[in-house]
Amino acid sequence: MRAAVFRALDRPLSMEDVADPCPSANEVVIQVGRCGICGSDLHMTREPAFGVAPGTVLGHEFAGEVVEVGSSAEGFKPGDHVAVAPIRGCGYCPSCRNGEPAWCTQMTLQGGGYAQYALATDRQCLKLPATTSTEEGALVEPLAVALHGVALSGLKAGDRVLIMGAGPIGLAVAYWARRHGATRVAVSDLSPFQSKRAVQIGATAFVQSTGDVVAQVNAALGGAPDIVFECVGRPGVLAEALEHVRPRGNIVILGLCTSTDSFVPFRAVSKEVKFITSAFFNQREYQTALDTLDGGSSAARLLITDTVPLAELPVVFENLRQRTSQCKVMVRP
Repeated sequence: MRAAVFRALDRPLSMEDVADPCPSANEVVIQVGRCGICGSDLHMTREPAFGVAPGTVLGHEFAGEVVEVGSSAEGFKPGDHVAVAPIRGCGYCPSCRNGEPAWCTQMTLQGGGYAQYALATDRQCLKLPATTSTEEGALVEPLAVALHGVALSGLKAGDRVLIMGAGPIGLAVAYWARRHGATRVAVSDLSPFQSKRAVQIGATAFVQSTGDVVAQVNAALGGAPDIVFECVGRPGVLAEALEHVRPRGNIVILGLCTSTDSFVPFRAVSKEVKFITSAFFNQREYQTALDTLDGGSSAARLLITDTVPLAELPVVFENLRQRTSQCKVMVRP
């Protein structure tokens, strides 16, 4: 099969012929229908902290059709269309049994979506409703990541929310924040590219991060935000979040920053701010994200801006390192 393969840091992905996957007893083989290009993959191919091995096929936001079933895999048959939750645990520990494989001691992040076929265990797969496309199925994972952050944030009906960063996760947070009762939601970004999409998906205001940003945000929200979601992953953004959040407010960290960062602790202590970190999702949140896409009318579909063939992935992948008008780009193997 054809696959886009990681070979080394700071090198483009390589289009190669690799062996077709063979399922173990509890695995299924999936013909990938769509796979989203995730910002974390951009980080993984540049930053050694992630420890990606040469020869790895990345791509963890994927959905497709089951074409082969392992001898003890349950609940699926060839022809089923599924979304794949890309967190693989042991399946037996308390975390796995509680629907939280992210906290299994044997957890691994499932890749493989940047290829024609991929493997997954049966417990990772959710059947797509007849009214949900594989393109929508590939959108479930980033929606679940954003939902997890909102669930952890302590958001209450009537809260004011600031989301720093207008990438797919930031916009997905805006989608869920409004649906969880936030009355005003501002999205801020250095670039205005996603301003229209942010409002379409749920934000009540978009603030370009120039000039007196604190004053602009307060004006947009009618006061300082109760919750700030950091969805950038760049040094210095936490210090900015501290200036925005109200006293005794919450800052939720969703951005992936592997560099050393700093802020003035007194600023946080004087406001009694809570920092909340958010990673991955649980199975209930993944199901909720799938449910919101059923029927194809969800505003969350607005995250998708382009679909490209697998052969074009290496070039498109590198182009996404620069700020563009794209949001979520899908790969069509």
